[in-house]
Amino acid sequence: MNMLRLGGYINILIAIGHVVGLIWAEQMFEVTGIGKEMNELAQTHSSLPYLLTVFVAVVFFIFGLYGLSADGKFKKLPFLKLSIFGIAGIYIFRGIGEFIFDISQQEAPPMTETIYSLIALGIGLLFLFGGLKKWNLKKE
Repeated sequence: MNMLRLGGYINILIAIGHVVGLIWAEQMFEVTGIGKEMNELAQTHSSLPYLLTVFVAVVFFIFGLYGLSADGKFKKLPFLKLSIFGIAGIYIFRGIGEFIFDISQQEAPPMTETIYSLIALGIGLLFLFGGLKKWNLKKE
Protein backbone atom coordinates (compact mmCIF):
# COMPACT_ATOMS: atom_id res chain seq x y z
CA MET A 1 0.00 0.00 0.00
CA ASN A 2 1.22 3.48 -0.84
CA MET A 3 2.60 5.42 2.15
CA LEU A 4 0.41 8.46 1.49
CA ARG A 5 -2.71 6.31 1.19
CA LEU A 6 -1.86 4.51 4.44
CA GLY A 7 -1.21 7.83 6.19
CA GLY A 8 -4.50 9.16 4.83
CA TYR A 9 -6.51 6.17 6.03
CA ILE A 10 -4.85 6.29 9.46
CA ASN A 11 -5.81 9.96 9.82
CA ILE A 12 -9.40 9.24 8.83
CA LEU A 13 -9.53 6.42 11.40
CA ILE A 14 -8.15 8.78 14.05
CA ALA A 15 -10.82 11.34 13.11
CA ILE A 16 -13.58 8.73 13.39
CA GLY A 17 -12.11 7.59 16.71
CA HIS A 18 -12.33 11.13 18.07
CA VAL A 19 -15.99 11.48 17.11
CA VAL A 20 -16.99 8.01 18.33
CA GLY A 21 -14.97 8.58 21.50
CA LEU A 22 -17.23 11.47 22.40
CA ILE A 23 -19.82 8.89 23.43
CA TRP A 24 -17.46 8.12 26.33
CA ALA A 25 -15.80 11.54 26.43
CA GLU A 26 -14.61 11.57 30.04
CA GLN A 27 -13.04 8.12 29.73
CA MET A 28 -11.46 9.03 26.39
CA PHE A 29 -9.98 12.21 27.83
CA GLU A 30 -8.53 10.27 30.79
CA VAL A 31 -7.09 7.48 28.63
CA THR A 32 -5.42 9.98 26.30
CA GLY A 33 -3.96 11.91 29.25
CA ILE A 34 -5.88 15.15 28.73
CA GLY A 35 -8.58 14.69 31.36
CA LYS A 36 -7.30 17.48 33.61
CA GLU A 37 -7.02 19.95 30.74
CA MET A 38 -10.48 19.11 29.42
CA ASN A 39 -11.98 19.48 32.91
CA GLU A 40 -10.40 22.93 33.14
CA LEU A 41 -11.74 23.81 29.69
CA ALA A 42 -15.20 22.62 30.74
CA GLN A 43 -15.10 25.13 33.60
CA THR A 44 -15.26 27.89 30.98
CA HIS A 45 -18.14 26.23 29.15
CA SER A 46 -19.30 22.64 29.28
CA SER A 47 -19.42 22.27 25.49
CA LEU A 48 -15.82 23.38 24.84
CA PRO A 49 -14.16 19.95 25.28
CA TYR A 50 -16.63 18.47 22.81
CA LEU A 51 -16.23 21.30 20.31
CA LEU A 52 -12.45 21.10 20.55
CA THR A 53 -12.56 17.34 19.99
CA VAL A 54 -14.78 17.75 16.92
CA PHE A 55 -12.43 20.46 15.60
CA VAL A 56 -9.44 18.15 16.07
CA ALA A 57 -11.35 15.33 14.34
CA VAL A 58 -12.01 17.63 11.37
CA VAL A 59 -8.29 18.46 11.16
CA PHE A 60 -7.36 14.76 11.19
CA PHE A 61 -10.01 14.11 8.53
CA ILE A 62 -8.58 16.87 6.32
CA PHE A 63 -5.07 15.43 6.80
CA GLY A 64 -6.49 12.09 5.71
CA LEU A 65 -8.08 13.59 2.62
CA TYR A 66 -4.77 15.17 1.65
CA GLY A 67 -3.00 11.82 1.98
CA LEU A 68 -5.63 10.16 -0.22
CA SER A 69 -5.59 13.03 -2.70
CA ALA A 70 -1.81 12.80 -3.05
CA ASP A 71 -2.23 9.09 -3.72
CA GLY A 72 -4.65 9.93 -6.54
CA LYS A 73 -7.73 8.49 -4.86
CA PHE A 74 -9.80 11.56 -5.76
CA LYS A 75 -9.38 15.06 -7.16
CA LYS A 76 -6.27 17.03 -6.44
CA LEU A 77 -6.67 19.28 -3.40
CA PRO A 78 -5.15 22.78 -3.34
CA PHE A 79 -1.57 23.23 -2.16
CA LEU A 80 -1.15 19.44 -2.21
CA LYS A 81 2.64 19.23 -2.14
CA LEU A 82 2.99 21.94 0.51
CA SER A 83 0.25 20.34 2.61
CA ILE A 84 1.75 16.85 2.49
CA PHE A 85 5.12 18.10 3.69
CA GLY A 86 3.44 20.43 6.21
CA ILE A 87 1.47 17.50 7.65
CA ALA A 88 4.67 15.47 7.78
CA GLY A 89 6.38 18.31 9.64
CA ILE A 90 3.56 18.68 12.16
CA TYR A 91 3.60 14.96 12.98
CA ILE A 92 7.39 14.69 13.13
CA PHE A 93 7.59 17.78 15.34
CA ARG A 94 4.90 16.30 17.61
CA GLY A 95 6.70 12.97 17.83
CA ILE A 96 10.22 14.27 18.39
CA GLY A 97 9.14 17.32 20.38
CA GLU A 98 7.50 15.17 23.05
CA PHE A 99 10.68 13.12 23.46
CA ILE A 100 12.79 16.27 23.79
CA PHE A 101 10.34 17.73 26.32
CA ASP A 102 10.38 14.53 28.37
CA ILE A 103 14.19 14.43 28.39
CA SER A 104 14.32 18.07 29.51
CA GLN A 105 11.97 17.24 32.41
CA GLN A 106 14.38 14.50 33.52
CA GLU A 107 11.54 12.16 34.32
CA ALA A 108 10.23 9.07 32.65
CA PRO A 109 7.28 9.88 30.38
CA PRO A 110 4.04 7.94 30.77
CA MET A 111 3.94 4.93 28.47
CA THR A 112 0.91 6.32 26.64
CA GLU A 113 2.82 9.51 25.76
CA THR A 114 5.68 7.46 24.38
CA ILE A 115 3.26 5.38 22.29
CA TYR A 116 1.46 8.49 20.97
CA SER A 117 4.82 10.06 20.10
CA LEU A 118 5.93 6.97 18.20
CA ILE A 119 2.62 6.86 16.33
CA ALA A 120 2.93 10.54 15.43
CA LEU A 121 6.49 10.03 14.27
CA GLY A 122 5.44 7.02 12.18
CA ILE A 123 2.60 8.91 10.50
CA GLY A 124 4.89 11.86 9.87
CA LEU A 125 7.43 9.59 8.21
CA LEU A 126 4.69 8.02 6.05
CA PHE A 127 3.79 11.49 4.76
CA LEU A 128 7.42 12.58 4.41
CA PHE A 129 8.70 9.52 2.57
CA GLY A 130 5.47 9.12 0.63
CA GLY A 131 5.72 12.74 -0.53
CA LEU A 132 9.41 12.41 -1.39
CA LYS A 133 8.74 9.25 -3.35
CA LYS A 134 5.77 10.77 -5.19
CA TRP A 135 7.45 13.97 -6.28
CA ASN A 136 10.92 12.52 -6.91
CA LEU A 137 9.44 9.93 -9.27
CA LYS A 138 7.80 12.70 -11.33
CA LYS A 139 11.19 14.38 -11.90
CA GLU A 140 12.67 11.28 -13.53
